[in-house]
Amino acid sequence: MPSGRRDGTFSNASEPLKFLVPPTSNLSDLVASFVIKGLNAEDLVVLSGAHTIGRSHCSSFVSDRLNTPSDINGGLAAFLRGQCPADATPGGNDPTVMQDVVTPNKLDRQYYKNVLSHTVLFTSDAALMTSAETARMVVENAKIPGWWEGRFEKAMVKMAGIEVKTGYQGQIRKNCRAINYY
Repeated sequence: MPSGRRDGTFSNASEPLKFLVPPTSNLSDLVASFVIKGLNAEDLVVLSGAHTIGRSHCSSFVSDRLNTPSDINGGLAAFLRGQCPADATPGGNDPTVMQDVVTPNKLDRQYYKNVLSHTVLFTSDAALMTSAETARMVVENAKIPGWWEGRFEKAMVKMAGIEVKTGYQGQIRKNCRAINYY
């Protein structure tokens, strides 16, 4: 990652949530949210691959993937119904589950194989198969070793450049362990 980004002097964990589209979003809403930030459909597909690691609260997918008809794999749906209450709500009874049950602790291209086999949690993940362009990218990322990894590195650098603070009069933060006052 390039260095020299001037960060804020404090962090607020809820602030980024204001800018995320919900996991119930369709493809056109997802692409539009990326375009606003200077990213594109390929960046969306590539960065979605980060869903190969981590956990999700059940409330992020139960209502639109388990409680209503969806394309989710029947075996995964049954497993998730055993883990998640049907009325999961944020702040209430809302357990977490792995986003990738095959390789949950490995940053790899398994996510794309999961998209192809309908074993993903979010509507936003399944939405990647709703256009020929993004579906082709999913297939390439799933089948070509090294294809996704190289693109993921580039997309992460591109994403890190969104709304970079440049500092006072063009100065940049030179020491990440100290606050530089200008």
